[in-house]
Amino acid sequence: MSVREVVVLGTASQVPTRHRNHNGYLLRWDGEGILFDPGEGTQRQMLRAGVAAHDLNRICVTHFHGDHSLGLAGVIQRINLDRVPHEITAHYPKSGRRFFERLRYATAYRETVELTEVPVDTDGVLATTPAYTLHARKLSHPVESYGYRLVEPDGRRMLPDRLAAHGIKGPDVGRIQREGALGGVTLDDVSEVRRGQRFAFVMDTRLCDGVYALAEGCDLLVIESTFLHDEEELAVEHGHLTATQAARVARDAGVRHLVLTHFSQRYAEPDEFGRQARAAGFEGELTVAHDLLRVPLPKRR
Repeated sequence: MSVREVVVLGTASQVPTRHRNHNGYLLRWDGEGILFDPGEGTQRQMLRAGVAAHDLNRICVTHFHGDHSLGLAGVIQRINLDRVPHEITAHYPKSGRRFFERLRYATAYRETVELTEVPVDTDGVLATTPAYTLHARKLSHPVESYGYRLVEPDGRRMLPDRLAAHGIKGPDVGRIQREGALGGVTLDDVSEVRRGQRFAFVMDTRLCDGVYALAEGCDLLVIESTFLHDEEELAVEHGHLTATQAARVARDAGVRHLVLTHFSQRYAEPDEFGRQARAAGFEGELTVAHDLLRVPLPKRR
């Protein structure tokens, strides 16, 4: 059975707290796992969440501030210690290659796994697989930062009433799907487009074109909301978003499920983030993230 969900490993910004680990987010997409922004302590959070090194296929780093990348050393060494049998691909801003290399070889260990580095230096497609296309868009932060967007190809949804009206049943259903037509009946006559699901991951950034492009039409958007609305000037100064800004982006982009995360340590209780997101006009499904939470992608439209 396929699983599509985000496992939240950490929700703190800059420094961890008693209840919030540094960042870390695993996207399970059917049989593949994509780890985003492994901050310090990610390896232990994976253990607590039931995530194994074998579950990882890609690592995507938005930028090289410590709360988004210091866990790389432990995660990479764990991948090798556990002898993960498949290739792992790592994406990160090309300008930070020296940081990735330092973290990858922070201490001595035996390399047993093929880890392929595919740095990012421009907007565009990073990878295309039968299950999804992975895109990157540049964000606005004091250091170079990219957000990531995953788009599933559109498919077809067969319509039972139209199939019945044309007398198509049994093995012929599969045949018309494969061949596109059967006895004068086309696939368009008995099916409709099934829109592929879309996911985006947006971390440290001010409002910019990249934020909106990543969020557009997403079924699930994981986005930073470091500050509350009354600290908007501070957010802009340090290259972050407020809960209100993140919610307005989600509202205008038609996001179905919004996940707020990356909270400043100045806020002990995150409930106000949800209240401000609603006040900003976001009416879709809303989650204020906490560590070890699992958030499923919404059901298909």
